[in-house]
Amino acid sequence: MTVSTPVTAEVVPAVQSQPEPYTYHSQQAALGGGRRTIVLAICCSALFMVGLDNTIVIVGLPSIGASLHTAVSGLQWTIAGYTIVLASLLIFSGAAADRIGRRTIFQVGLSLFTLGSWLCSLAPSLAWLIAFRVLQGVGGSMLAPAALGIITNIFSAPKDRAKAIGVWDGVSGLSMALGPIAGGILVGSVGWRGIFWANIPVGLAAVALTALLVPDSRAERGRKADPVGQFLVIVMLGSLAYAIIQGPSEGWLSPRIAIFFLVSVTALATLVKYEPRRAEPLIDFRFFRSVPFTAANLTAVCAIATLAGFLFLTTLYLQDVRGYTALQAGLTLLPMPIMMAVSSPLSGRILARGGPRVPFVIAGAALTLSTAALSQLSAYSGPLFLLITYGLFGIGAGMVNVPISNGVMSGVPKSQAGMASGMNSSSRQLGQSLGVAIVGSVLAASLRGSMHVGFLNAAHAGWWIMAGCGYSVLVLGVVSTTSWAKSTVRSE
Repeated sequence: MTVSTPVTAEVVPAVQSQPEPYTYHSQQAALGGGRRTIVLAICCSALFMVGLDNTIVIVGLPSIGASLHTAVSGLQWTIAGYTIVLASLLIFSGAAADRIGRRTIFQVGLSLFTLGSWLCSLAPSLAWLIAFRVLQGVGGSMLAPAALGIITNIFSAPKDRAKAIGVWDGVSGLSMALGPIAGGILVGSVGWRGIFWANIPVGLAAVALTALLVPDSRAERGRKADPVGQFLVIVMLGSLAYAIIQGPSEGWLSPRIAIFFLVSVTALATLVKYEPRRAEPLIDFRFFRSVPFTAANLTAVCAIATLAGFLFLTTLYLQDVRGYTALQAGLTLLPMPIMMAVSSPLSGRILARGGPRVPFVIAGAALTLSTAALSQLSAYSGPLFLLITYGLFGIGAGMVNVPISNGVMSGVPKSQAGMASGMNSSSRQLGQSLGVAIVGSVLAASLRGSMHVGFLNAAHAGWWIMAGCGYSVLVLGVVSTTSWAKSTVRSE
């Protein structure tokens, strides 16, 4: 799941997927307005499908756990198997779309995501479900970068492009808002397998319409593949996730967990040493000399980790502790996405008038206060308490997105904006992976007895970890907007 906001004229679009690192041949003049609108709708349908999948699956986790008889770690892998692959392959998929052709990669991504969804709905065991989620992640990593490249190519006029990306970003927010309700309806009516069935007709229709209506395009000069860098990123994130998720069951000091932590650190060190030697690296570490850019990416990790952890714990609390149905849980969660939708455009207006510091501070304070308050949850917490804390969390989650995107785009030269936005998309997916992995592992390590009996005490530390992440958002927002931070940005 990603935090999204409508684009404003004064703010850099909150591009959550891939990049436009090279010059495109515009086809705007060759396509009529009606066909361009249809192409935009096709691309947005793919984004909606991927975004909806994240929140729907989280709402369905308790049902998946009961059906497949899995512990907390199994639920973590159901999310991590998808998000880690997505985070690892986003930049690679963007480069592949530029080099091979955006329509081609988009169709492949649609096909893999749809196939993965169908197979997930048939999964006979947890292991197969995780494997099919990985396949979904591979397909999902191709959709956003290719779709955004298609949109950028056919809407070449700046004004038209801004409007198109505004629609794109609004669809992402809509998918977030509808996820809990859609998940509740599907899980409550046809079971957890229905959450994957929903993707199949959309995916098949999008594949057919893409072949008929979407023009192909590619960059004049595609970026060379970086297989070594890509391998190191996968090893780094995969090893880290394994160590965090399996730590509670195998022992944090066990040789196996220590080895996986060591492998992750070694892969990162090797990546940092290897990438600067390449003319076209997968990750250009020179970007991180810019304090606003680095802080924006760290903020994205912290904010999205908090959001993912919030949804993970809240879903388990409402269904396993309070005994709500999936639909009741989705309805109870509604204050969060509603306040996200309200606060996102407000954040853009505040930023346009006075800069990003105020939205960052509001976001950090709201995330910190809401999660700290939620650490006091009981089995009898009243609806007013839930309404206030969930709504306050939604304000924080909605406020943070625009300043993150602004920090990413303003923290690097304009010529590098495409790759920078791709790296930020990966940071968001990494945050989701870490949020579920860390909070879930803390829960699993502290859980005594059944979820119904031991959840509240076991989840206490997880809420405070999220409060710490929220406070980090506040601190990073203040630091990244100082005069010193701005002086670290290169103009070109």
